[in-house]
Amino acid sequence: MNIKRAKQEIKDTVEAYLLKDDYGDYCIPAIRQRPILLMGPPGIGKTQIMEQAARECGINLVSYTITHHTRQSAIGLPFIKEKSYGGETRSVTEYTMSEIIASVYDKMEATGIREGILFIDEINCVSETLAPAMLQFLQGKTFGTHKLPDGWIIVAAGNPPEYNKSVREFDVVTLDRLKKIEVEADFPVWKEYAYRQGVHPAVISYLELRRENFYRVENTVDGKLFATARGWEDLSQIIQVYEKLGKTVDRDVAYQYIQHRMIAKDFANYLELYYKYRTDYKIEDILDGRWDAGVLGKIGAASFDEHLSIVSLLSGRLGEMFRECYRHDAYVAKLYEYLIYYRDNQSVMMLDDVRVMAEKDRWILKPADSYGSRGVHAGVESTPEQWRAIVAATPETGMLLQAFHRPFVSENYGYDAAGRFGRHRYYNLTGLYVYDGVPQGLYSRVALTPVISSQYSEKTLPTLIVQD
Repeated sequence: MNIKRAKQEIKDTVEAYLLKDDYGDYCIPAIRQRPILLMGPPGIGKTQIMEQAARECGINLVSYTITHHTRQSAIGLPFIKEKSYGGETRSVTEYTMSEIIASVYDKMEATGIREGILFIDEINCVSETLAPAMLQFLQGKTFGTHKLPDGWIIVAAGNPPEYNKSVREFDVVTLDRLKKIEVEADFPVWKEYAYRQGVHPAVISYLELRRENFYRVENTVDGKLFATARGWEDLSQIIQVYEKLGKTVDRDVAYQYIQHRMIAKDFANYLELYYKYRTDYKIEDILDGRWDAGVLGKIGAASFDEHLSIVSLLSGRLGEMFRECYRHDAYVAKLYEYLIYYRDNQSVMMLDDVRVMAEKDRWILKPADSYGSRGVHAGVESTPEQWRAIVAATPETGMLLQAFHRPFVSENYGYDAAGRFGRHRYYNLTGLYVYDGVPQGLYSRVALTPVISSQYSEKTLPTLIVQD
């Protein structure tokens, strides 16, 4: 499957593993929660989707590349402890807590969130001495004598043998305890991601024309030649920075990221033409509404490949302009909101209060040991005076700041805070539910306040989106 579908599978699995019954127990007990094994070629985004999945599920993420660890750091260091057996004192070897398990507890202490994903990368490239401990971990969710806390899900990633000489094969006993997801490179899915991330238009347009060069790994007498999704994204970033510095990305620079000489040379030639077309066809003038008959005649006489390049230049530049416009509009809208509030409350406000408003709207303040929204103070629900008082009354320890992302407003039929049924305005986090690449419908998280909590304030309602 492609990386987009793999991410959705991980999110679905997390949701299923963390679902609790009426007694507060996990519907799928920990012993039946199979670790997820992502297998796929390097550089296609396996690590990135873990960060995205954890963030979108609202849980912790602790990541480790297991090849950087020894047996001691994984299972702990030995120490001698005196114990009594049958009236006799014996010296017994025990182990300190694994660095990896300790990191899980550190993460819970830092965020106050008790559930999360432990992501182990390059799982099938462990050393000979560490392999037994990793098999024990996958089969029993323990490192040495220390167990992974309940509510934590193991996700591991590895590369097939054809991409890594040091790969170790898992036996059937281990594989039969894993939920295995095989991931493949998929350019259309990556292209969606590339547009959202602002990947350089030259990279996207080149790969649109040369899709076979998006992901290639070849064994030759001179060694491995390869081009990966990671390489193209990193190359895009260096191109964008070089443009600001007035430097040129030639075939040698391209080869530093796309380690396939034929593809690097081909892309460097395309990039040179890309810049030439941008100048010859005066793309910036066209977007400014200024063009002449000479430019239009030149475009009309151009070849089909040049037409494709011109379209890519226009769409890429428009994408950059749209992103910049959106950011400016968001800034101005927020500033206007603050100024209106200041205008209506000048008699009791000072200009510094506007700064406090901007600061408070960024955060939710919650106790480190809370769950859901218990004990939460949201800046968006407070006036500047109230927020000042909340911050002043907050203990210096045991509290956490979490970034706040404002949901949109919708109208729904349901009960309000006073128990009255009718059509009310709700804060709404809604998304398109897609399965196997096909939209299946909408899912919504709805609450009467901007702080939406699945345990304390969330409602399940049919949603009718209206203009706010």
